[in-house]
Amino acid sequence: MLYDRRPQAEDISQIIKDHLYLVDILVGRMVTQVPTFMNSDDMKSAGMLGLFDAAKRFDPAKNIKFKTFAEYRIRGAILDEMRKLDWFSRSLRDKQNRVGKTIFSLELKLGRDPEDYEVAEAMELSLDEYQSLLAEVSHLGCVSLNETLDSSEEGRSFIDSITDEKSEILPGARIEQQQLTEKMASILEQLSKKERLVVALYYYEELTQKEISEVLDLSEGRVSQLHSQALIKLKTKLATQIY
Repeated sequence: MLYDRRPQAEDISQIIKDHLYLVDILVGRMVTQVPTFMNSDDMKSAGMLGLFDAAKRFDPAKNIKFKTFAEYRIRGAILDEMRKLDWFSRSLRDKQNRVGKTIFSLELKLGRDPEDYEVAEAMELSLDEYQSLLAEVSHLGCVSLNETLDSSEEGRSFIDSITDEKSEILPGARIEQQQLTEKMASILEQLSKKERLVVALYYYEELTQKEISEVLDLSEGRVSQLHSQALIKLKTKLATQIY
């Protein structure tokens, strides 16, 4: 069997062939969130490197499925390629963090989730300027949610906590990860109804932005804004609770 022992040199080619479909699946999920200058071919090339790396590094002794391990490696390789392209600049990071801190401060002050116009006012922006800012940092959501919450190779990420994938988990981390998923579920309840719907349709139902806009009868631009704002809130809320 290929998956009950460390892969040997002669195993790697077959393992890669058996799991090429994972690259296509992950690229399909992430392609709508990346900048236009990074096309699906770029993503597939990076994903293939991640799959190859997973095939070389897989260790069944860690009690985790190869598919789960490979998904982390493929996704991580795609994100690494984005970083090499210097896609998410420091200025965009700063803007995203500013939005998150403003929303968090308003929640403490108001005792509720702030409306868009309230966030815009606190940032001394018009509503249109604020929504344009959300569109500008929207692609950062893909990276933010895929960042791991710990330094281990199998560490769960924000997105894993949202989707709650039923994968094999190391026994020592099972309780901690269950608590993390429960925290994420609690935080999701704090989002607005439309934000929750966008998150559910995108990450649970795996609909495209266009399909979500049709389901919710909203423009694609508005769906993008809701998605971006929801991810900023999730990242900020979860970070303040964990760290």
